[in-house]
Amino acid sequence: MNSQFLAKLRQRNPLIHNITNIVAANFSANGLLAIGASPMMSACIEEMEEMPKLSQALVINIGTLIGKDVEAMVLAGKTANQVGIPVVLDPVGVAATTFRQKTTALLLEQVQFSAIRGNAGELAYIAGVQWSAKGVDAGKGNADLAEIAHLVARKYQCIAVISGETDYISDGTRLAKLNNGTPMFPKITASGCLLSAVCGAFLAVAEPKEHFDALVEGCSAYAIAGELAAQSLSPTQLGQFTVGLLDQLASLTAEQINQYARISYE
Repeated sequence: MNSQFLAKLRQRNPLIHNITNIVAANFSANGLLAIGASPMMSACIEEMEEMPKLSQALVINIGTLIGKDVEAMVLAGKTANQVGIPVVLDPVGVAATTFRQKTTALLLEQVQFSAIRGNAGELAYIAGVQWSAKGVDAGKGNADLAEIAHLVARKYQCIAVISGETDYISDGTRLAKLNNGTPMFPKITASGCLLSAVCGAFLAVAEPKEHFDALVEGCSAYAIAGELAAQSLSPTQLGQFTVGLLDQLASLTAEQINQYARISYE
């Protein structure tokens, strides 16, 4: 591929507003700093009419809904739509409980998202496709992931990103399949949450017509960083992988993305 967004990200250092979960906040902030963005972590409802006006993208993650988080997410999302910055939804464990289902339905009704990123179980639920999810894990199913990505993208007029052994990215018409990554990703907490934040960072430096290409590059960059971090590690060195992933995000180059990206289009 021809990397064009990583350099823009590092040059512009976009401010990414994250309403994320308590498990992921620190890791997401450090990952954004590593790749070249500037994180702002706030779920305080009193700030939600101001924060998106200061930011270049908003990432909403429903992983640990506490207090007035849902109200804050809706208000921040509406404000982001008004000022015209990209909004990313990470519907963590959406199928697990009625509360998560209702929260996601409310967000999808009230906010126009630029991208929805999740695992197969999460996107299958949003698409209305039968799947056996396990808590916040992807679970198992036999449905066509490409079709699920297309369904979500078309229904919500956004870019749909399904993360897994193979990543699927769809704008409702085009589909990219990404075959980079490592089995160590699902073994560390918040790896998917950080990817959603990285998606926000890449969208922040792209024009709306470039969002599909920006997310193909952003997801590829993240997966390649994971591959490089895992190269010299045993499968049980998960702590080293966590640190190594941050190191690789910080040192990743456009040349490495161009060299290692394994992408096919349908």
